[in-house]
Amino acid sequence: MTLIYQSTRNAQNQVTASQAILHGLASDGGLFTPMNLPEVELNFNQLKDSSYQEVAKLVLSAFLDDFTESELDACIAKAYDSKFDTPKIAPLVKLGDQYNLELFHGSTIAFKDMALSILPHLLTTSAKKQGIDNKIVILTATSGDTGKAAMAGFADVPGTEIIVFYPKGGVSKIQELQMTTQKGSNTHVVAIEGNFDDAQTDVKRMFNDEELRQKLLDKKMQLSSANSMNIGRLVPQIVYYVYAYAQLIKAGDIQNGEKINVTVPTGNFGNILAAYYAKEIGVPIAKLICASNENKVLTDFFATKVYDKKRDFKVTSSPSMDILVSSNLERLIFHLLGNDAVKTKTLMDCLAEKGEYQLEPVRPEILDLFEAGFATEEETSAEIKRVYDMSAYIEDPHTAVASAVYHAYKKESGDETPVVIASTASPYKFPRVAVSAVGGQDVEDDFKAVEELHHLSGVAVPKAVDGLETAEVRHKTVVATADMQQAVEDYLGV
Repeated sequence: MTLIYQSTRNAQNQVTASQAILHGLASDGGLFTPMNLPEVELNFNQLKDSSYQEVAKLVLSAFLDDFTESELDACIAKAYDSKFDTPKIAPLVKLGDQYNLELFHGSTIAFKDMALSILPHLLTTSAKKQGIDNKIVILTATSGDTGKAAMAGFADVPGTEIIVFYPKGGVSKIQELQMTTQKGSNTHVVAIEGNFDDAQTDVKRMFNDEELRQKLLDKKMQLSSANSMNIGRLVPQIVYYVYAYAQLIKAGDIQNGEKINVTVPTGNFGNILAAYYAKEIGVPIAKLICASNENKVLTDFFATKVYDKKRDFKVTSSPSMDILVSSNLERLIFHLLGNDAVKTKTLMDCLAEKGEYQLEPVRPEILDLFEAGFATEEETSAEIKRVYDMSAYIEDPHTAVASAVYHAYKKESGDETPVVIASTASPYKFPRVAVSAVGGQDVEDDFKAVEELHHLSGVAVPKAVDGLETAEVRHKTVVATADMQQAVEDYLGV
């Protein structure tokens, strides 16, 4: 029986996996979400000896069940290849009492590579399956990493255009240069005079703009998304949690069936939602620890059951988490409400109109899985230093947020369950932050900080950063938030 994906806001809006990937975002503003999770045979005694690609095929074939075996084989082979600098794809590193799941070994040194390496192939395959010959326009907002990873994936892919919006001054210098130097005749990058939430809100609005949709159709174009709002981004993220558990067994660090905790630095809620789905299909996860920076809207939500975005937006050293509207939380809310689209839409409308919503009594067996905490800028810096002093290993600031929140949780709860921490970026994406935390003094130039980081860590400078300083800046457009759609129309000639 084919898996049904339904909009979180309209029970009549139901599609297959390939249709959900192709649309990206539901036309009613909701997110396509599986109504029932597939049954997956997770035989970890076998999976411990499986490659990443083999685990990916097991998981993807269950969730993307209208793809043929040969279609998935082709997508996986093109995605998880030599663009990753280790055949393990996502290695685990033991650091004291934690295991860091390194998700930054792809071409843009951030966890977004794990899914955005395969999304272009899933998307173009979906278009063929649905008989679509329109040009697919990828429209996405980024808080720093999605933009580069998406463009790297879609650059010069036939039949696609990609337009990325990012907050000017709201990403690291390395992140910005990775985007603005991106090659590819179909890639477009626009800085906005606003924050990530401004960009994401207007991207969502454009997806729901009937007039724009018709303009594009008249030119044989249609929109899709590379954000984790697209289920084709979210499902591949489930894979690495299954893989990590298998690798812990292989290393002899846990016994098959022993529970683990997972801690995730969380902005848009996609990565931790993937961990929730991993638990639901059989990975023995006890607690999902949601780690935030000083934009702690999720910490407050889990404490009070009130989601309130009416607060000051803070620019921090972990910019990919500088988010006040966590889009993927809508999928969890949908599940908490018993997959009730009417109730979910009411809450999302309330958030849009009043800036907050109150969650009614819900399924406690889901909510009780989650713990939440946040780390201040000072705590994040101190955690980078603590880990370095302990192991000569340097975490990026997002990973350090997760590490700090986990250790605070462990101290308060006494929970000794083994923990996997999602390590979402290389410190080379944020060299000034890392060097300042370890050495106690600021290096004003990002590329001098790269040299110092290499000296401190002994880790080779990745290709994603090496040569970036002298690369040609190809994308220089800056617009007001109100002019985002005009920029899209100008690029596409509509």
